[in-house]
Amino acid sequence: MDISIVIPLYNEEESLPELVSWIRRVMKENAFSYEILLVDDGSTDRSWDIICQLKEEEDDIHAIRFRRNYGKSPALHCAFARAKGDVVITMDADLQDSPDEIPALYQMVKEERYDLVSGWKKKRYDPVSKTIPTKLFNATARKVSGIKLHDFNCGLKAYRNAVVKNIEVYNDMHRYIPVLAKNAGFVRIGEKVVQHRARKYGKSKFMGISRFFNGYLDLLTLWFLSTFGRKPMHFFGLLGSLMFFIGFVAILIVGGSKLYALQQGIAHPLVTSSPYFYIALTMMLLGTQLFLAGFLGEMISRSSSERNNYKIDEEI
Repeated sequence: MDISIVIPLYNEEESLPELVSWIRRVMKENAFSYEILLVDDGSTDRSWDIICQLKEEEDDIHAIRFRRNYGKSPALHCAFARAKGDVVITMDADLQDSPDEIPALYQMVKEERYDLVSGWKKKRYDPVSKTIPTKLFNATARKVSGIKLHDFNCGLKAYRNAVVKNIEVYNDMHRYIPVLAKNAGFVRIGEKVVQHRARKYGKSKFMGISRFFNGYLDLLTLWFLSTFGRKPMHFFGLLGSLMFFIGFVAILIVGGSKLYALQQGIAHPLVTSSPYFYIALTMMLLGTQLFLAGFLGEMISRSSSERNNYKIDEEI
């Protein structure tokens, strides 16, 4: 199969018929063998009924219906596990991503040998309240990850099938799929300017400024996991040992100064009356806690966890 088109959706009953019809036209014009993977993320409108109707028209749809709303990352995770195409294309369901971009994205992966190609919506039709935080977010992500992309969070992306089979998308990590791919060893990451279309139906699922604060926290988490995820002791153990050593040396200095004063016959308060003693003791305690955190992290990292376990209500 040439292409798997992955579309997460939530309450997009109005746009689905037009989007699927558009995709089918582009696929047939280019003689691609394809499948459309729709993931209904717990929609409360008629999105699932529309999907079932579209399935009856042509047998090119594979659809998953979550029992409740989990988010975009879980939807991508489940669709990636089922994708069969040599190239996997992700796009949003709101018609702001154009299916006409698919042939060029496919060509970049197949002929130019990119592992991942991310769309760049150079000209956007979003409000300023969304575009300015997006630019700040992307600038930070470029700096931290070292990946030179203008739009990390663009929903329109193309991947070699091996990429989606070797990354784990969880929580809200869909924003950082290029970083996940790089950490998995897929370093040929490209970018293509794509058309951004104004929303035609419904309302934006944009969740406000809190989304960007969460994005920065996720970026820090991803940086830590990529650097120390398999060796947390290298971070916590080193930091804890350093703090313990500094605290221990400080206590020796404080205690030594008291002993020297006693030998010289100088009246001197008790060691425990000095604030430096408690500061040094606190550093030793914190150092011990950090060291233990590193040790526990090592133990946890060696055990498996099922964080991508979602309730699927129906699948066709």
